[in-house]
Amino acid sequence: MGNASSMLTQYDIEEVQEHCNYLISQQEIVSLYQRFCQLDRNAKGFISADEFLSIPEFALNPLSQKLLKMVDGLNFKDFVAFLSTFSSKASLEQKIELLFKVYDIDSKGKVTFKDLLEVLRDLTGSFMSEEQREKVLSQVLEEAGYSRNCSLLLEDFVKLHSETTKSIKIKSIYQGSSAGLIPAQAQPGKCAGKAQIHSGYSLRPSLKLKKGKEKQQNKKSRRTRTR
Repeated sequence: MGNASSMLTQYDIEEVQEHCNYLISQQEIVSLYQRFCQLDRNAKGFISADEFLSIPEFALNPLSQKLLKMVDGLNFKDFVAFLSTFSSKASLEQKIELLFKVYDIDSKGKVTFKDLLEVLRDLTGSFMSEEQREKVLSQVLEEAGYSRNCSLLLEDFVKLHSETTKSIKIKSIYQGSSAGLIPAQAQPGKCAGKAQIHSGYSLRPSLKLKKGKEKQQNKKSRRTRTR
């Protein structure tokens, strides 16, 4: 499986579907196999980091370098399993677990303030200053009952996401990271009313943004009345 000259049998398709917990349909698996064979240039049976970077949408994602450690050397079954986390059928817990792995930069099973800051730095670029990033993360941690000196395990990370109102949202790596490989119907829906930083992290709209929109709406309504 994975060689461009081979074909998927029904047994192969069902095996892959079971491997990804039925989050991807059989038709999508066939489409993904065709794409996998295109990316696997030398028919090795797996995709290298460089081959993943040949996908424009993936290469442009601000977290691409951190995602590469998770996709380098994937065979077809694991390739589908990785992409299945981006499916709308995947649970929030599955998405949070993948996000935790992105933050867990040194793969030690825990996330530190430094790890959070590094990922946020990748996502925001010049949009936020270092001081602003540290302030946002400190507030998020404090709201969930943690300090910047804490090391977060997966269960802590889940709590951090679910309990903080200023939380950096799960949409972070899920817009663009599947690189257009999963058909549109399997992609998570767009979140309305959220400000986007780069192609990634969704933050709740600031009060300033809300007020600006309200002022524009008020101006329009006043113009309508005067006419």
